[in-house]
Amino acid sequence: MNAVALELAKKYPSVLFLQIEAEAQADIAESFDIEAVPSLILLRGHTLLQRISGADAPALTQAVAKFATLPSVVPQSRTDLAPAKASNTVDEDVPMDESPAALEDRMTRLINQSKVVLFMKGSPGAPQCGFSRRMVGLLNDQKVQFAHYDILRDENVRQGLKKRNDWPTFPQLIINGEFVGGLDIVQEMVENGEFAQAVAA
Repeated sequence: MNAVALELAKKYPSVLFLQIEAEAQADIAESFDIEAVPSLILLRGHTLLQRISGADAPALTQAVAKFATLPSVVPQSRTDLAPAKASNTVDEDVPMDESPAALEDRMTRLINQSKVVLFMKGSPGAPQCGFSRRMVGLLNDQKVQFAHYDILRDENVRQGLKKRNDWPTFPQLIINGEFVGGLDIVQEMVENGEFAQAVAA
């Protein structure tokens, strides 16, 4: 795909091509809901023109040719607008108006609900992002039992954990009440043996 992109960049000099490593720039990948690698996102300003998942060179060539020559397009979505929430995405027991102290207490209870807790997008049976899916697979491969919490259903906890753990993206893994990290850190811990030690402690 790199070769195809290089050729298209030469053919359409008015189009800016950027390559981003999804794991190295997890916040960007999360903002565009990247679930497959490679994924190709075509933008004009803040307007999402088209999304292509997988190494589909013909689709990329066709899309670039189409949008590079059109003066205006009908956007699929705007990246500077938050997606609308479905009416059933928030549990009834999630407080709608919560003080900072109450939120902190609730996050502490959630973090300590089990030895291993995964704060993720979706559920283990139906992950809502590629990084959450890979984290679930990693934990299952390690035969680790874990509790989970769907941060998509609770905006207070989602934003609160980002601040509390000083970590901007999800999934976030907690072991023994302590924040461990995201997918890349957990993968590294598995490879060097630190993960097994942390779970066994």
